Amino acid sequence: MAFESQQIYQTLASAPIVPVFYYPDAAVTTQIIKACYEGGIRAFEFTNRGEKAKEVFKVLREYISTNYPEMALGIGTIFNALQAEEFIALGADFVVQPFTATDVAEVCKAHNIAWMPGAMTVSEVYNATLLGAEIVKIFPGNVVGSGFVKALKGPLPHVNVMVTGGVEPTPESLKEWFGAGVSAVGIGSQLFPKATIESGNFEEITKKINTLLNYYQTLAATT
Repeated sequence: MAFESQQIYQTLASAPIVPVFYYPDAAVTTQIIKACYEGGIRAFEFTNRGEKAKEVFKVLREYISTNYPEMALGIGTIFNALQAEEFIALGADFVVQPFTATDVAEVCKAHNIAWMPGAMTVSEVYNATLLGAEIVKIFPGNVVGSGFVKALKGPLPHVNVMVTGGVEPTPESLKEWFGAGVSAVGIGSQLFPKATIESGNFEEITKKINTLLNYYQTLAATT
């Protein structure tokens, strides 16, 4: 299924943990996606960080459409409109940036694709919303800290925030960030240890994600 922008936001509201991952081997990455899906993930960000990004993304798009049509596949690390157009043409359901670019905002709006630009100051967050961002990515989270998000919610209480960078795959980290007011978190390398990938022990990833999502549901029910 093709996801319109509002459907992405609804998906994140129900399962607000987004794996952030790049690997040059499509066969391995499909196993990662399978493990994430079985753990409860419904939005997966593949990053444009290597020469094989497009090649692998094509395989992932077909794999997810065939096996997990209710999972949204996004593309991250997008720098300009041309890259956004290329990956949207390949079937990206949402676009994530490490910063905010007007030309990428315009492309996503034209295609009704969810756009999540990166920001790390109040001004950058606000300007991103003016360009149409309904979710702004705070990046890098380990630099700005959860205190920034909490302070941001003072003048901008209605801004939806996803934090990436520095989020650990632990209940304590989820409690810290969601307690500060984020709407979603992106978790990268710490969710996918090199040793786990090389050993092929993908069930560990499924278990870890399932534990995190169960904890989030408990946390959400008590706040």
